[in-house]
Amino acid sequence: MNRSVFLAIIFFLTITVFLPAQSYSAIDRDQEVREAVSAFVKAKTSSMGWDVKIRRITISDALKFPEGAVEYEIVAPQQWEGWGNISIAVIARQKEKVIRNIPVRIDVEALAEAVVTLRQIDIGAIISAADLVLQKREITQNSHLAVRKLDEVIGKKARTTLKANQPVRADQIEKVPLIKSGQLVTILAENEVMKISVSGKARSSGAEGDIIWVQNLTSLKEISARIINATTVQVAF
Repeated sequence: MNRSVFLAIIFFLTITVFLPAQSYSAIDRDQEVREAVSAFVKAKTSSMGWDVKIRRITISDALKFPEGAVEYEIVAPQQWEGWGNISIAVIARQKEKVIRNIPVRIDVEALAEAVVTLRQIDIGAIISAADLVLQKREITQNSHLAVRKLDEVIGKKARTTLKANQPVRADQIEKVPLIKSGQLVTILAENEVMKISVSGKARSSGAEGDIIWVQNLTSLKEISARIINATTVQVAF
């Protein structure tokens, strides 16, 4: 075999072996996917007033994609609120063509301010400012019921025993009734030119601002009225 034939064979093998590998060279996209997921979580929770931290992003697939720009679309469960441990999909596209659907598991910690008890509060007790503190707590399944402001709890009555160092839920408290069912009240009706008051009897209990049923003791008719104070209700006139 002469030298020119030998060099031709070497050149042919070089073209065959190495050039296809270069044309299909791939880049590790793991960090890009993680950054896309982080940006999605940040956007999802930015308006909620939470302190959010991604504890873990788990990607099981090897993410070797061809060279060139890649666009990522995040698909999460529609009911996902932005916290907890869930599975999402990351759809990777190049030149508007889907090249990979990547399953990703994320664990997101979210902290929000909540009203927390400093001590045990027994059922029926009136809650005072000394019983409470505002603290950041991790979002949980019942967090949509957690009270966020102190003034929404102070002065309310505990509907159930509240354990110490626990967030207060809206369904655990109620307004203190100013008027009780069966109580005698003054029914007030007034406008810019006239004011009328008659005696009545409460047919239900309620707190200030609540609408209750009362009976006009003169006509014996029952009407709805708004509680003004501990002895007075007001009807529209």
